[in-house]
Formats: sequence, structure tokens, C-alpha cells
Amino acid sequence: MTRDLRLEKTVRWLMMGDPAIRWQVMRDLQDVPESRWRKERQRVAREGWGARILAEQDDEGRWTKRLYGQKWISTTYSMVLLRQMGLPPDDPRARKSCLFFLQEGLGSDGGIDICPSLNRSEECITGFVLGLLSWFHVGDEQRDGIAAFLLREQMKDGGWNCQRYRGATHSSFHTTVNVLEGLRDYVEAGGRHAKEVLEAEQRGREFFLVHHLYRSHRTGAVANPAFMRFSFPPRWHHDVLRTLDYFRASGSGYDERLEDPVGVLLRKMQGDGSWLLQNRHPGKVFFEMEQCGRKSRWNTLRGLRVLRWWDVVSRTYTSGRSAHSPQAPPS
Repeated sequence: MTRDLRLEKTVRWLMMGDPAIRWQVMRDLQDVPESRWRKERQRVAREGWGARILAEQDDEGRWTKRLYGQKWISTTYSMVLLRQMGLPPDDPRARKSCLFFLQEGLGSDGGIDICPSLNRSEECITGFVLGLLSWFHVGDEQRDGIAAFLLREQMKDGGWNCQRYRGATHSSFHTTVNVLEGLRDYVEAGGRHAKEVLEAEQRGREFFLVHHLYRSHRTGAVANPAFMRFSFPPRWHHDVLRTLDYFRASGSGYDERLEDPVGVLLRKMQGDGSWLLQNRHPGKVFFEMEQCGRKSRWNTLRGLRVLRWWDVVSRTYTSGRSAHSPQAPPS
């Protein structure tokens, strides 16, 4: 089977999935007109996984009494999953829930303080909430303050670590990707601190590049084998596929240090052009979207769009080098 035929077959399989998958396939793999994929995205609120999550929301607009905790059915994690599914930004139920983060979560330090075990804002949660407020266009002025908190918390090595207050001096893979995704949504929403955030994102990507997304910067050894096991939903966890997808979404260009993690992604592709769900983060859920060890539409969607992005940036880089290379002398 040729590569093009295999891709066509895989995309057809993806399009047999949930609306949360289909609209992203249409946008990211099929290049259909925006009016069509937006129409498909509207179905996330009415059908399939998105509708099932929304059906668990109570009349007040919560999934659990506390905004954070009860992994993975809390209001925070339910909202994060709906955002990953692409629930339309104008959904009134989601906007109603976002208000709780502003009413109950804004800490005196400018971040989000909703973790029961802490008496301070937590960087991972703050990243989640900034992304939610940005995607659903809630609290413009407050978003700027939340972004400013995250900018202040960036560490010297370019990343973030929610254990910094306990003395951590090296950034966390997990915290950094959670923050970077929230900052990306903030930029896309036109936040006032967009220029500073773009610079912070660049430093955050450099943190990951120094580590090839999954290696120790000191020894080159795999920092954690779990980083190479692809999950969805990722919850608060970093893995190679999740962070490669962030690099794609941020419009990152070619960097030779990405050859290594892209190689990990390619080696995990199945013969039919799909990827498996390799890992599931234990916790309570309302329902399972996919089975661990089986073909995953979520991972396949993300894997294919990462490779599509990588093909473009690699070819652009190669073409640029060829155009500027010295011409061979005539024979």
C-alpha cells in the first residue's frame, strides 16, 4: 500500500469518529473551508463525547463542588477536556463555568489558587485556567493578570515548575507544557501581554529542545520512560506527542533537535498509519473514550498533523539551505 493510499484510508477511519475528532481532521488534515469545519465543530456541544461531558454539568455550572481535585471529573479537568475537544468558544454553559475560576480562584499573587492542599497559586492549574478563559473569551482584564503571573514564574532555564516554591531549581516537563499551552491560547485570543508571552514561549520551547523533549540534558538518557508513552487525555502529564503537538500549534520552525522526538513518533506509527493509546492516567472518569492498547483516533489525529507540520518545516528549511549554499564552480 502506498503512503498516500494509506493516509487516505486512515483519514477515512478518523472521519468515522466523534465530532471532536472530525472537525479537527477537516481543519488540520483536509484543509476544508473554515465555514465547514466550524459547522462540524458546533456538533461537539450536541453529540458524542462533548455532549456527554456537558450532560454531567449541574445547573449551577459545576461538575464537582470543588473546582479542582477529584481527578478526573472535577470542573477543572472536565473543562480542560471540553476545550481539547474543541467545544465552541461561544458555548454559554462553558462560559458560565469559567466565571467560577474568576470568582473563587484568583489569588492575591495574580495566579489561580484553587488547590485545596495549597495556600498559593499553582502554575499547572493557572496554565489550565488561562487557556480556558482565553478559549472561551471570558475575563479579558483578569486574563492579562494571570498571564503576568506566569511570566513572573518562568525559571532561568526557560520552563516552569510547580515545586519552585519548595526550592526546585530545574523546570518540570509537566508544568512547562501545561503553562505553554495556556499561554498559546492567550496569544491566540489577543492578550495584551502577547509580545512578552511570545518571548516566554520561545524560551519555554528552548527548555524542551535542550532536552530533545524527553532526555536528560546532562546524560542524554531518557528522563522518564512514560514520556514516550502516548496518552489522551494527557491530563497534567507531558509526553512526546503532546509537546510536539504544542510545537506545531505554536508555529515553531525547524530545529534539528526535534529530529529525535519526531523519530520516536515515527517509530510508534502502526503499519496502517495509526497510533495506539499507550497510556491511561489512573483516576475516575465519566466514561472511557478509547481503550488502552487499541488504535486511538486521538493519537492518530495528533500524530498525523504533527508529521504534516514537520514535513513542511523540514522542506522549508532544506530549501532555504539549498538556496543559500555556494554554487559549485563550472567544470
